[in-house]
Amino acid sequence: MSFDPYPLDTRVRAGVDDAGYEKPTPIQAKALTDALAGRDVLGLAQTGTGKTAAFALPLLNRLVGGPRGHTRALVVAPTRELADQIHAEIQRLGRRTGLRSATVYGGVGKKPQERALRGGAEIIVACPGRLLDHLRSGVGSLGRVEVLVLDEADHMFDMGFLPDIRRIVGQVPNDAQRLLFSATMPRELRHLAEEVLHDPLTVEIAHGAPAQTVEHALYPVAPDDKTRLLKHLLDRREVRSTLVFTRTKHRAKRLAQQLDRAGYAVASLQGNLSQNKRQKALEGFKAGRYDVLVATDIAARGIDVTRVSHVVNYDVPDTVEAYTHRIGRTGRAERSGDALTLITREDGKQVRAIERRLGAVNRVTVDGFDAPGVPGPPREGGGSGRGGRGGERHAQRSGAPSGGNAEGGRPSGGPRNRRGGRRGGRTRRGGRSGGARDASRGGD
Repeated sequence: MSFDPYPLDTRVRAGVDDAGYEKPTPIQAKALTDALAGRDVLGLAQTGTGKTAAFALPLLNRLVGGPRGHTRALVVAPTRELADQIHAEIQRLGRRTGLRSATVYGGVGKKPQERALRGGAEIIVACPGRLLDHLRSGVGSLGRVEVLVLDEADHMFDMGFLPDIRRIVGQVPNDAQRLLFSATMPRELRHLAEEVLHDPLTVEIAHGAPAQTVEHALYPVAPDDKTRLLKHLLDRREVRSTLVFTRTKHRAKRLAQQLDRAGYAVASLQGNLSQNKRQKALEGFKAGRYDVLVATDIAARGIDVTRVSHVVNYDVPDTVEAYTHRIGRTGRAERSGDALTLITREDGKQVRAIERRLGAVNRVTVDGFDAPGVPGPPREGGGSGRGGRGGERHAQRSGAPSGGNAEGGRPSGGPRNRRGGRRGGRTRRGGRSGGARDASRGGD
């Protein structure tokens, strides 16, 4: 199926063609007809499924023929990174429309945002806190908004933005079209959806569970050995572009420094960095200048990098929903990916919760890394089990990854020269060849 059946304005359709999108993703195919007709939509889908275009195309199509010079559409997102990602997608798809888009969030100067809110942009992509700051100061108005989008609504709820969201929604006209997208749907968020949406179309694309294109593996390890095991995993041939998640900002910074001293091309992304440094880290990772990005959960909703091959949970996330969002950074756009989680004896509760959702996940025991007291697999039920690639699908010692020696040894292809790259493998500091994004389907 192509985009031909959808009644897109020729200028919007030209943006779709320019972006290289040839056929809609499942969530786009299910949502576009009703959204283009002006109906409210509740979209439940994981990141990486193309949901940004699922709301950007109806938004652009509605606005393209109308007046300019005031705020006509508002997209609310939980993080600056996600706001930037949405803004870039709207600009890409709307480049032929003449519509202007701007971002509004903290950590940067207010003056350009004030100009945008006073008529310099028809589309505002905003984080709740800074937007409300402007509105309280009398800058801008939401009184003529025609389309309201709440993206990653569950994450905004997790971050405590629910009261702010209600204040924002209260300033938007009742007859505005409302589109709400979320990867999970906790009870409190469902109540918000019932308040905000009017007779919505509900579209569900395997929400609440990780993407089927991702393989999962648990790596038992002693707490003091986690960094050494991480380096071992990063040295494998099949590990290319890797996103590593930690629980705290301090640990993300420290771990990135340790990996940098060991010669890895690494950057960190966490809340203590200025917006400029966060953007440089993210752009460097996207461009391939960094092979490893160490991040806190702030990055789980704002990274759109199709080529991420592995997500490593250095620290087990506190909730299954956080696990789902973290590993949603790989296996995107129908590509395959791997989610590797380092587990210690303290992680039993979180591991059991993850396996209740996924089924039994394969343990991969690595020679030289003893892990006493680490929780074992569930005794019964929970599906057929899911494991990582590279021949390490079973919880056994000295498994032989494909193309390499036993798990305890170094992959074939020569030892890694971390600063100069593995001979025959990727280049650490100088980036890698290839890695072009497959944009044949609508991106997230």
